[in-house]
Amino acid sequence: LGACHAFYPAQNSTMVRMNVLNDALRNMTNAEKRGKRQVMIRPSSKVVIKFLSVMMKHGYIDEFEYVDDHRSGKIVVQLNGRLNKCGVISPRFDVKVKEIEKWVTNLLPSRQFGHLVLTTASGIMDHEEARRKHTGGKILGFFY
Repeated sequence: LGACHAFYPAQNSTMVRMNVLNDALRNMTNAEKRGKRQVMIRPSSKVVIKFLSVMMKHGYIDEFEYVDDHRSGKIVVQLNGRLNKCGVISPRFDVKVKEIEKWVTNLLPSRQFGHLVLTTASGIMDHEEARRKHTGGKILGFFY
């Protein structure tokens, strides 16, 4: 019996992370759908932390903890079952103050709940705060 093994060189198939924020939000949505109480997000970034703090302010997640592993860091998020969906808007379109309402109607299920997250000159905030401060910016994503 001859050995019919074709030896392929071991391919190092690691996915290149295109969008860290997108990965984080996708992980959270999937964990929430499976009924998990907590989820670990890696790698971490400043934008992810700010996005999570906006979500925490509105009560969509309980709390999160940054774990420094001397690499890119991890975040452990405690879920509370209120998150239905969150996502990234890519590319980060420019949003003027007058256009915020148009984006809200396009992305959110109703006017009563859900939030857009914008990155503005005065930091990362939700669309209501941006409207109060009368500042536009670039759209990062949404959650409801």
